[in-house]
Amino acid sequence: MRRRLDRTAVRATTAVAATAALALTLAACGGGGGAKDHTSGGGKGGSTAPTVQLPKLSGQKLQVTAVWTGPERENFVKVLDEFEKRTGATVDFVPSGDDMAGFIGSKIAGGGPPDIAMLQQVGVLGEFAQKGWLKPLGATAKEQLAKNYSKGWQDLGTHKGTAYGVYFKASNKSLVWYNAQAFDNAGAHEPKTWPDFVKAAEIIAESGVEPVSVGGADGWTLTDWFENIYLSQAGPKKYDQLAQHKIKWTDASVKQALTTLGQLFGRKDLLAGGNSGALQTDFPTSVTQTFSGDTPKAAMVSSADFAAANISQTRAKVGTDAKVFPFPAVGADSPVVTGGDVAVALKDNKASQALLTFLASTDAAKIWAQAGGFISPNKKLDQAAYANDVMREIAKALIAAGDDFRFDMSDQAPASFGGKPGQGEWKDLQDFLKNPKDVAGTQAQLEKDAAKSFGH
Repeated sequence: MRRRLDRTAVRATTAVAATAALALTLAACGGGGGAKDHTSGGGKGGSTAPTVQLPKLSGQKLQVTAVWTGPERENFVKVLDEFEKRTGATVDFVPSGDDMAGFIGSKIAGGGPPDIAMLQQVGVLGEFAQKGWLKPLGATAKEQLAKNYSKGWQDLGTHKGTAYGVYFKASNKSLVWYNAQAFDNAGAHEPKTWPDFVKAAEIIAESGVEPVSVGGADGWTLTDWFENIYLSQAGPKKYDQLAQHKIKWTDASVKQALTTLGQLFGRKDLLAGGNSGALQTDFPTSVTQTFSGDTPKAAMVSSADFAAANISQTRAKVGTDAKVFPFPAVGADSPVVTGGDVAVALKDNKASQALLTFLASTDAAKIWAQAGGFISPNKKLDQAAYANDVMREIAKALIAAGDDFRFDMSDQAPASFGGKPGQGEWKDLQDFLKNPKDVAGTQAQLEKDAAKSFGH
């Protein structure tokens, strides 16, 4: 999987960035449809006729685990409800918590793993496959995958030539959502470059609103900040090398990126709640506090497209009150970092394979697309299904990218470095948020932790 990322053309990142930037600018400025992200059920997105036949599974039980909570969990359960309706199976959803690898490991050790897991890290899929924990995709699931997904997304779910996973949910992690009223009140404009971003934050601070909301209590949000800056500044080739630990975290390019990030993290007047407040703010709160009430606690939050699901918990409307711009260019181009959730089977049974087949179909993708806060890498999904113009344009840019994208760096790493709360990259960047002046110390710790996890 990581080898495939090596072959991604350097020029493609520029093309994808341009496509995404254009699409997002149009979506953010062009009205956004004003629809709240809460529509569900039929009536949108063309025909409601099933595109895939599923077996009858009356009396069979399935357990599915994912990290999703709140509105994301609710919307995924709508997908599972439809699977139950069409097959007669009973599906039990079990939240894993942020440490998916630890959760699954303990369940396997206890002899009771879930049937299906939605993994967030490519590195974890590789580790699980290596340990023999995963069951290969069956013929019907592979048929849906071949029909509906580009080779790049198929490859990400493959380990050493065997297909294990279906990327049901994708995300564009190179976005900044902002409170349109707060920007208007301050006289701020959508920034296109990093210096403009810092300047906009200063203008907003002067208006009496704390500019940037950071969900530092969840370490993964900090890896997204770093990765966007690093990809734009150091470029795709270095990004791939660092993702695979082919260059060290003590490299000068990492110093440059952390120094740049420190221009924001080192300014407590630009962070909602200052550094200590940011460290105590979880991801959902970092989004909702940007759009709640007449006097929001922040004006903008860097977050993936799935923040739309959290925004829907407030009174703000995506496209009018809540707008979005591409992550500002630090180097020549704005970055485009993607993430995703891949469905894998831990038990080989008819029901597991049927659910994987369903998740690879447009039928399943359409349900969550209509509910909002979701983007599918399924290229055959009718984009009329998306809840509003903003999500539709983000999805369009993702599909237009084809195989040319950069996957989240921390998600490519072994879980012990890139995917566990309280350790590795998550903790190291939380310590950096606490003390943004210690660039060298942060680099040294990141390198120590990476070397241990990668086995170097």
